[in-house]
Amino acid sequence: MPKKRSPGWRKENKYPSLSEVFSSVYVPTGSIWKKLFAFTGPGLLIAVGYMDPGNWATDIAGGSKFGYMLLSVIFISNFFAIILQHLALKLGIVCERDLAQACRDHYPPFISSILWVLCEIAIAACDLAEIIGSVLALKLLFGIPITWGVLITVIDVLIILFFQYKGFRYIESIVAALIFTILICFSFEIISSKPEFFPILKGIIPNPEIIKNSHSFYISIGILGATVMPHNLYLHSSIIQTRNYPRTFEGKKMAIKYATIDSTLSLSLAFFINAAILIISAATFHKYGHTEVADIMDAHKLLTPILGSSLAGVFFALALLASGQNSTLTGTMAGQIVMEGFLNIRLKPWIRRLITRLIAIVPAMIASIIYGEKGTTELLIISQIILSIQLSFAIVPLVNFTGNSKKMGPFVNGPILKVLSWCITIIIVLLNLFLLYDTTFGSVRSS
Repeated sequence: MPKKRSPGWRKENKYPSLSEVFSSVYVPTGSIWKKLFAFTGPGLLIAVGYMDPGNWATDIAGGSKFGYMLLSVIFISNFFAIILQHLALKLGIVCERDLAQACRDHYPPFISSILWVLCEIAIAACDLAEIIGSVLALKLLFGIPITWGVLITVIDVLIILFFQYKGFRYIESIVAALIFTILICFSFEIISSKPEFFPILKGIIPNPEIIKNSHSFYISIGILGATVMPHNLYLHSSIIQTRNYPRTFEGKKMAIKYATIDSTLSLSLAFFINAAILIISAATFHKYGHTEVADIMDAHKLLTPILGSSLAGVFFALALLASGQNSTLTGTMAGQIVMEGFLNIRLKPWIRRLITRLIAIVPAMIASIIYGEKGTTELLIISQIILSIQLSFAIVPLVNFTGNSKKMGPFVNGPILKVLSWCITIIIVLLNLFLLYDTTFGSVRSS
């Protein structure tokens, strides 16, 4: 248990974040590489949220409709993510609070309650995307009906519990293995699709046409919402505290350094995978005139005949299953952190995770029964809109806390980081206000 808190917080929390694994991973002294290895893991868990099934829908739609043009949006979104995740891990290390605990301590109970409800809705939406991704993958690989696939995903709860009790490093190892699986699958897909090199480079440079074209602008906002995940900010500020580093000035400085390296490298890997989805979509669907592909099932059906390999569809579905299962691990963990942090209570982990999963399973089950595959696709898109809207309510407190010298002491954000983080915040808030307006009136999507 931490004995001393940073100044500037109104009240104490009864428990540390994720108390069952708090400060449980040993950090050796001496060798730089040993320290880096000790801090490797949380970044991979965070990167999972940036390559979940929700990203697939937006990246496939963007690639099929506009070719490589929206690669710049993925690149910029990933840059935003690197900065925001740095702030999240710094908050957890310096103040030994996760973002949910920090909000509860700083804001009046009424405001804190609103933030909690909004965050729970976002986590349920994220879990919904993970369920849909896993369900579609099970159907593609094994022909399991969507309704049965939804029920099978409940088993994930038991798997998560088993490995968390074995030790936090076990969960990180599973996540790393699944990410490696996704990486292998998309490496095969990229080689098979034979994308054009120079158009890819051109796509990384922002194109004014993205803003001028209302439909590309709308998809870009969806990519932003699917890339920068609000629950990841809560998650990162918590799981970084699993490291047993010295709770001193020098120890925290060291922890921030190595945790940032871990986070940046992991998110760079996530950028490659996200970009790969869009590149494959552009090189296969857009190139051959299939410009309206926005459905994961349709994408799977078209890959095999276009690429001329039966393995193309198999690897696509396998990567989707790995993505869905990976996101399940981190999404349910974020749900536990948010509830415990905002309410300052402790539920048994299996109860908390079952609640989160059931909240997401109910709409997924209803949609699968009434509408089938098309219904699950619509839910996937809606879930990303919900995440995008919630993002502002997580970013503003985070940027505010890490820029407050009373809370962060000598680790407060410097002038350049303050300006940069607030600029990112303003951009995201304005884009999400636009998205909320368009969701209400439908002016962009209908154009």
